[in-house]
Amino acid sequence: MIQHDIYALVTYALKTGLIEKEDKIYTINRLLELFQIDTLEAIEVEENKEDGRELEEILASMMDYAYETGLMKENSIGYRDLFDTKIMGQILPRPSQVIKTFQEKYQKSPQEATDYYYKFSQDSDYIRRYRIKKDVKWTAQTEYGLLDITINLSKPEKDPKAIAAAKLAKQGGYPKCLLCWENEGYAGRLDHPARQNHRIIPVTIQDSPWGFQYSPYVYYNEHCIVFNSKHIPMKIEHGTFCKLFDFVKLFPHYFVGSNADLPIVGGSILSHDHFQGGHYEFAMAKAPVETTFTVKNFEDVEAGIVTWPMSVIRLKGENTERIIALADLILDTWREYTDEEAFIFAETEGEKHNTITPIARKRNGLYELDLVLRNNITTKEHPLGVYHPHAELHHIKKENIGLIEVMGLAVLPARLKEELESLTKAIAEKKDLRQIESLEKHADWVEEFSKQYEGLETLKEEEIMEILKKETGIVFGKVLEHAGVYKRDEKGKKAFMQFVETLSK
Repeated sequence: MIQHDIYALVTYALKTGLIEKEDKIYTINRLLELFQIDTLEAIEVEENKEDGRELEEILASMMDYAYETGLMKENSIGYRDLFDTKIMGQILPRPSQVIKTFQEKYQKSPQEATDYYYKFSQDSDYIRRYRIKKDVKWTAQTEYGLLDITINLSKPEKDPKAIAAAKLAKQGGYPKCLLCWENEGYAGRLDHPARQNHRIIPVTIQDSPWGFQYSPYVYYNEHCIVFNSKHIPMKIEHGTFCKLFDFVKLFPHYFVGSNADLPIVGGSILSHDHFQGGHYEFAMAKAPVETTFTVKNFEDVEAGIVTWPMSVIRLKGENTERIIALADLILDTWREYTDEEAFIFAETEGEKHNTITPIARKRNGLYELDLVLRNNITTKEHPLGVYHPHAELHHIKKENIGLIEVMGLAVLPARLKEELESLTKAIAEKKDLRQIESLEKHADWVEEFSKQYEGLETLKEEEIMEILKKETGIVFGKVLEHAGVYKRDEKGKKAFMQFVETLSK
């Protein structure tokens, strides 16, 4: 069977353009070497004719063989992920060839280049299509527009054997983190993913070398990561705004943004300077400006407060240098800004609290920069953060509110899939949620929103599930409200304008 699998994989590689017909025999021999096979039987196969199996099935069969023959130590997710990536590494072009093709297509158009690279990242199994399909996704209508909701199932659960083996493994510190360039082609280990099927596109940002790649978990269309070639910490500063616009000028069909540079509000990896972007329009980008204002000496830059649960200032104009200059002023002012009445403190006990989450894009011929005001102060009442989802929302979302959530996409924990399904059944069967250990945390929530739905328990299960999805979206809207430093009431709006007025002083 392994010989059939080798032919099937080579046919897949030819069909997807991962190899050319001139590479066929060479690729077959590389796979024979990997599986420690000396000879190949003449199998009757039609040129470029697929055997009807998806890539996942072909690789699964190959890994079963590898385990049976002792080439793969354990038949677990951790070991299988390492080995199937190794297999794919045998059929991919070298980085220089991928870069060359990308650059050739870029000369025609940036979008043609990214279309090629995104498809390549999927065909190479770097983005595992079959896992991404498992993610549960829907949209929920809220007062802030249509929010995106995702229950993340694409990251595999770590198996106990892999965890135990990883603890015993020698810690080498290479690559330094998951974003370092040294990941390209790396064989991986149980505590670090294999990346033989990974190729990085070099780009120049602010006259320095950066890498462009896609996220293997693609939370939204063409979810990309742009990272510094050096392993240096993230920092929101003047250079950040310059870099964001440099990227948008290279890829005007993409937005790009940065996580905040402080713990709690930072979201993802803070140890490596990077941005996230993609070919997608989030709810926040669609949200209108509700209050316009002009900053002294910046009359040429349109500015306004966005209708959004978090506190967002949108700058717009033709000249990115002028937008950046105003963004610098807003950042510098916000870093030092304290308003005790609004419970905003620039620092306490020497710890800085204020920062910004910036997002850049080009729309209708103008450049836009959204600046989301963030603060990471904690109290005894809110030990995870005052401007963080509060305890009553933790049954849905407890994790940090990073860039992706800020823009209107909830990345919810995997546990929620099963919990919402169990909740649906329990409501339909009129069970007491407080008596069910796994669902008890949802009882107050269900009790509250049930008042809006007369005879909820009499509905069909699929109807109950739709209501749960809708209400989950509403909770996510509240999560973002909690993360907003200025609340959406009159008092909050007044305090927000007080900050805005300081920009002209």
